[in-house]
Amino acid sequence: MSESAKLSFKGQDYEFPVITGTENESAIDIAKLRASSGLITLDPGYKNTGATKSAITFLDGEEGILRYRGYRIEDLAEKSTFLEVSYLLIYGELPTQVQYENFSKEITHHTLVHEDIKKILEGFPSNAHPMGVLSSLICALTAFYPDSLNPNRNEEEINMSIIRLIAKMPTFAAWAYKNEMGHPVNYPDNSLDYCSNFLKMMFALPAEKYDVDPVVSAALDKLLILHADHEQNCSTSTVRIVGSSQASIYASISAGINALWGPLHGGANQSVIEMLEAIKADGGDAKKYLDKAKDKNDPFRLMGFGHRVYKNFDPRAKIIKKAADDVLEKLGVNDPVLDIAKELEHAALNDQYFIDRQLYPNVDFYSGIIYRALGIPTDMFTVMFALGRLPGWIAQWKEMRENGEPIGRPRQVYTGENERDYVSMNKR
Repeated sequence: MSESAKLSFKGQDYEFPVITGTENESAIDIAKLRASSGLITLDPGYKNTGATKSAITFLDGEEGILRYRGYRIEDLAEKSTFLEVSYLLIYGELPTQVQYENFSKEITHHTLVHEDIKKILEGFPSNAHPMGVLSSLICALTAFYPDSLNPNRNEEEINMSIIRLIAKMPTFAAWAYKNEMGHPVNYPDNSLDYCSNFLKMMFALPAEKYDVDPVVSAALDKLLILHADHEQNCSTSTVRIVGSSQASIYASISAGINALWGPLHGGANQSVIEMLEAIKADGGDAKKYLDKAKDKNDPFRLMGFGHRVYKNFDPRAKIIKKAADDVLEKLGVNDPVLDIAKELEHAALNDQYFIDRQLYPNVDFYSGIIYRALGIPTDMFTVMFALGRLPGWIAQWKEMRENGEPIGRPRQVYTGENERDYVSMNKR
């Protein structure tokens, strides 16, 4: 017998079905609430509202669980690759050897971009934020592939748009960085794997030979896996709601990039480095700032510790800590800012104050450390986040379209003026 929930209002009862997911999460289906009662729900920020049913990612913040399509993030980070995880998220299953080889080959074949896109890039000043450049270049793909504007394309054409996005995103991301640095852009090197190709496009200079460090490439691959999807967050919900209007996949992903750009969403790892730099500028006394963090009357907050979703620990942080240690050891970076980070990390993992409050270093803390060690400027951190989150956005857009979900249209509670008569200009 299916469960239901009752709402009583003005002496009348209304009954609504309760939906239970495969991990026993339950939700009250209020689709007919307004039609039956005249009421709507008010939920600022949609913190308690399920806007969709999804089979892509399961997240349990209380238990510290993250799974893609049922696979533990710990197993995927250890045994898989970013492209394999991308295939899993988008198509629902881990690929066979043949499927993976074909998928990788297609992506490699489409890494090159139309030369006219360079003209768009050249229109941006060097001080343009890389996220603005990236979202613009992604959206510009609608002009180069106008067939993508048709919302009712066949599966083969949609798959080609997906391949183009995954293939060209690293090129666009690297070019956004080169634009900021005032350097000439590098073209893709299809003899390299996905992450190595990106690193070469980012850091190679015409005057010098560049060899990709396999430790760095492996750490980046792991980082991208950890960021690949995270359920219905701000940018993912943006992709779905824009896509629900039957906007093209390029326009939908561009919207997701812009949502991620906000400092409350994708800018967390940038905030970590900015905090560390501020501590360094103030003399580098980590203990002073640890004491400030413990003082409830002090407004200072440690960036990169704790998580608004994970109430216990961030499972991604445990994985990426090892990669961060490997990168720092391999590169032998001598950076006082990273030394401060190590002090804060040690304190948070061993100080009872932080242990009791479960304020452990999260994935943003360690990813910021890795990006800084690689020489990536802080305003590129969110671009790196977008590069990792791309397959999740694509999977969510694809699922939304395949499920035939209606156009998103939230309601509101109006709190403005009541009806008023128009007053002519000379009487105001």
